[in-house]
Amino acid sequence: MLPPTVLPAPTDVFGALRNGLAGGQLWPHIVFTTQSAFSGLLIGASLGVLAGAVVVLVPILEPFIVPVVVGLQSVPKIAVAPIIIAYLGYGMAPKVFTVALLCFFPLFVAAVAGLRALDGPIVDLYRAASASKLHVLLNARIPAAAPYLFSALQIAFVLSLLGCVVSEFIASSKGLGFVIKARSLDLDVSTMFAAIIVLSAIGVLGTLLIRTVQRRVVFWTA
Repeated sequence: MLPPTVLPAPTDVFGALRNGLAGGQLWPHIVFTTQSAFSGLLIGASLGVLAGAVVVLVPILEPFIVPVVVGLQSVPKIAVAPIIIAYLGYGMAPKVFTVALLCFFPLFVAAVAGLRALDGPIVDLYRAASASKLHVLLNARIPAAAPYLFSALQIAFVLSLLGCVVSEFIASSKGLGFVIKARSLDLDVSTMFAAIIVLSAIGVLGTLLIRTVQRRVVFWTA
């Protein structure tokens, strides 16, 4: 039988989870990780959709933008994390920046694919009515791309939690990643598992929230 320092009993894990939540020790870390993840997700997703719209509306820029985006995405984020920390410090800023980098690419790819999915008779009809590119984008392309964007948003949300926790592993004094790392030094495996359960719960709840919003916003695909 494995010792508790390797594999704690479920009762010990849920006891640590109950004590951490009821006692309030985990809440500041939960808030810190959640704020960092959602802030980075919002920034990365917004910039990804914006860059995708630029590529679609101004195709001549695609050969310049896409290689840069792919190059940035190909760099392991953990390799540049020390550089990010050196510039942005040990607070929330480097976590948000790392998360934004991770979330940018899925939304960029989804935006390009989704905004281009409408090319055809509908776009020709708008052009025949002398509609501007911006008008077509807001009234036709974005609604058509919405299913793509929400699917990518679910992927990006999971990546936001991963990026945030990894960044907290490297340098942080708060967050669920910090809790896991700190408790590993004390061999408090029960609290480590409790933090992992909280992270899983945040991921599930966030994904359900995105799906709920998708069903209300993109109601024609339901």
